[in-house]
Amino acid sequence: MNSFVYDIPVKVYFGENQLGHLGEELARFGRRVLLTYGGGSIKRIGLYDAVMAELRRGGFEVSELGGIAPNPRIDSVRQGAALCKEKHIDVLLAVGGGSTIDATKWMAAGALVDHDPWEFFSRWAPVEKALPVVTVLTLSATGSEMDSGGVISNPETHDKIGRMAAPLLPKVSFLDPTNTYSVSPYQTACGAADMLSHIFEVYFDMAPGLYMLDTFMEGLVRTIIRYAPVAMREPENYEARANLMWASSWAINGFINGGRAQAWSCHPMEHELSALYDITHGLGLAILTPRWLEYCLDETTAPRYAQFGTAVFGLDASEPPMAVARDAIKRLADFLFGTLGLKSTFTEVGIQAKDFPVMARKACGGDVLPGFKPLRQADIEKIFEMCL
Repeated sequence: MNSFVYDIPVKVYFGENQLGHLGEELARFGRRVLLTYGGGSIKRIGLYDAVMAELRRGGFEVSELGGIAPNPRIDSVRQGAALCKEKHIDVLLAVGGGSTIDATKWMAAGALVDHDPWEFFSRWAPVEKALPVVTVLTLSATGSEMDSGGVISNPETHDKIGRMAAPLLPKVSFLDPTNTYSVSPYQTACGAADMLSHIFEVYFDMAPGLYMLDTFMEGLVRTIIRYAPVAMREPENYEARANLMWASSWAINGFINGGRAQAWSCHPMEHELSALYDITHGLGLAILTPRWLEYCLDETTAPRYAQFGTAVFGLDASEPPMAVARDAIKRLADFLFGTLGLKSTFTEVGIQAKDFPVMARKACGGDVLPGFKPLRQADIEKIFEMCL
């Protein structure tokens, strides 16, 4: 068990009717605000008007950047960073889901450097500082509202790269579950798959860890499995939306790591899928996850799966670990593809085998991906083949 430091200084306003605090929080950082958002859903649900009313009430000078796409592009980051410099922005306000928040974080960092923002990814340029970011969340999925990471795509190079840096942590996040009422059943399902993957990337690790954190992760998984179908059937069920929203934040804010430093596996593989095919991130993870778990299953790892199966699905702990492990994978696949109704194969989403070698090589960096089970290019290609 490793020692660790946990420091996530994000102030969260959770629940309904909290937006009245937006002005006072933004004012701590300055008067010039860059408001960022995606394709316009915040206008359809009235959130844009509510946010603008608070900004007007606070007397802020507001610039806007809309149209941030899913799998956010480096072009949006460049545009936002340039706006920050031109308008002398003090604080960025991201209103939307993970794509908007991720792009806004990198705008905040790009505003304070002279080089092209893509150099943060292409040559791992240091992230020494960033303008403050405040978020208003509209989609439970990525957890970007409470972590220091962001994933950006470059269509020109077919790269999709994620990176963590402490200066990117939001200063304040507003989490109102009612802002997710308009999220479609499909996007709700994809968000649930993304949250589950964040947990699995940490949970499936053979290094000794804290029992307390194991039970916490198992509880998060049970919460998602319980409430995602409810939110899909009853989009305005506050209890379901609230549980999913808070689970999203705690699945990736660093708390569950507990000193574990194992590399993630499914996310690097999925980033190659959505970099080339621009599929929904959570959908790609859903297709990959059961196959990755199946590929990593052996006599050594089976007890970890068995613990998961008994704690999450109530499987019989007296059965042989391998049998419980296989049943647990099946139960998870049934949830993703049956209960949530997500497509289950690459063939259904148009991903072709001809691209497997390139995607697999990039996923492991041409060497080895040191995750739950170390994966080389040939291993990743086999996992891709299992997804066809």
